[in-house]
Amino acid sequence: MEFSSKLLEKAVNEVSQLPGIGKRTALRLVLHLLKQPKEHTLHLTQALEGLVNEIKLCKSCYNISDVELCEICASPKRDETTICVVEDVRDVMAIENTAQFQGLYHVLGGKISPMEGIGPNNLQIASLIEKVKSGTVKELVFALSSTMEGDTTNFYIYKQIKDMEVKISAIARGISVGDELEYADEVTLGRSIVNRIPFENSLR
Repeated sequence: MEFSSKLLEKAVNEVSQLPGIGKRTALRLVLHLLKQPKEHTLHLTQALEGLVNEIKLCKSCYNISDVELCEICASPKRDETTICVVEDVRDVMAIENTAQFQGLYHVLGGKISPMEGIGPNNLQIASLIEKVKSGTVKELVFALSSTMEGDTTNFYIYKQIKDMEVKISAIARGISVGDELEYADEVTLGRSIVNRIPFENSLR
C-alpha cells in the first residue's frame, strides 16, 4: 500500500495494530478522522491519552476503574460474601448487564495457558486465595469460559481452596462449551448465574 504522506502512513500503521483491523480498514478510519472537524479527533486523542495515563485497576477486585476502589466494590448494596471469579473486565460488564448478580467480582486477568506461557503466578490467583483465607467470603462463583484453559484455571483454584470454609459453585452450562461470556446473550448468561451449581458437580 503506497502512501502520499508519511504522517498518514504512520497513523494507518498504528490503527492497524488494533485487533481485527487490517490496513484497508485502518486507512478508512484514518481518512474518516481527517474529514471530521478537528475538535472531534482531538477529543478522541484526549480520551485515549486519559485512558493510558489515568486509568487504574481496583485495588480489591482488579477491575478497570478511575479510582482506587471501583464503584462495584465501594457499593454498600453489594453482597461482599459472594465473589464471582472472571477472566477480565469484559466478563464483569457482561454479567452486570444481566442484573442477576449482586455480589462482588475478582478479575484474574486471564486464564492458565501453558501454550501461551501463562501460569498461576501471572494471574491474580494468590490474591483471590488470600480473600478466601480471610474468612469473609462465603461463596466463590466460577464464571470463566467453558474452554480447556478456563476449566484448568477453575480446577487449579478449586484445589487451593477446597478444604477451606467456602461454598464453591460454577455458572450453569447454559453457556456452550468453548464460548466466551462476553458473546452470550443476557438472558442465557443471567440464567447461568442464577442457576449456578456446586463446582464438584461440574467435574463429573
